Amino acid sequence: MSDLNAAKSGQFKIGGDLTVNRLGFGAMRVTGYGIWGEPDDHDESIRTLKRLPELGIDFIDTADSYGPDVSERLIKEALYPYDKKVVVATKGGLTRTGPGEWIPVGRPEYLIQQAHKSLRNLGLEQIDLWQLHRIDPKVPAAEQFDAIKSLLDAKLIRHAGLSEVSIADIDAASKYFKVATVQNRYNLIDRTSEDVLDYCEKHTIGFIPWFPLASGELAKEGSLLDTIAKRHEAAPSQIALAWVLKRSPVMLPIPGTSKVKHLEENTAAVNITLSDEEFAALDAEGKKAFAAA
Repeated sequence: MSDLNAAKSGQFKIGGDLTVNRLGFGAMRVTGYGIWGEPDDHDESIRTLKRLPELGIDFIDTADSYGPDVSERLIKEALYPYDKKVVVATKGGLTRTGPGEWIPVGRPEYLIQQAHKSLRNLGLEQIDLWQLHRIDPKVPAAEQFDAIKSLLDAKLIRHAGLSEVSIADIDAASKYFKVATVQNRYNLIDRTSEDVLDYCEKHTIGFIPWFPLASGELAKEGSLLDTIAKRHEAAPSQIALAWVLKRSPVMLPIPGTSKVKHLEENTAAVNITLSDEEFAALDAEGKKAFAAA
């Protein structure tokens, strides 16, 4: 699989100065069931992480809440000392009480504490990209944004981003710091953040779609997606990822897995070039499915 190289996905400069290949990796699923605890197969998770640089994947997204702490520690175990090209982005602001449980905590002292902990977990002196995992509705947003500004001012983090936010949230945060990335759920059939994506493209903000492979009913036998996948001798999920990459130059998809085989399958999507007609047809079908959902 020597033809697998994430560089074929194109490049994007996070914050205007941090160049990464657009196809990244989400390190949520290298943990246990429910994104809780250690992985079932520790060695395979490590093999998957070690394979990333070999595939040209130099943008890794994680969070202190994945495990919690497990994902960050596994990344360090597999990749430390890091290649200079590797960008590890992490997030803070969600606490865990058990598998599948996620509770926002945005108190400034907590966010700052978690950033320090992520530095230790990852073995870094500065985090290239730190993202607020969720804006905590119980804490004034201004206090959360001010805490992020303090992390930037102290040079503990190089760039800052937001997750699951609206355009109004981005505008509010921008009064405190330059928003380098936005990480919202987005895929062929979930267009809730279409306006946010357009805003990010207009302002050259990296847009990190989580759950980028979803295609739902569009992937059933005989469907348009299935037909296009067969035409390209690819899986429907690979076509869905190729569509996401073609959708916008600021798009930084991060499909995640804990298995090398799936990682290589995802990376192979960079070798698929959808025609404008295929892209438009899939776009229309995806919007129709989203409207009907």
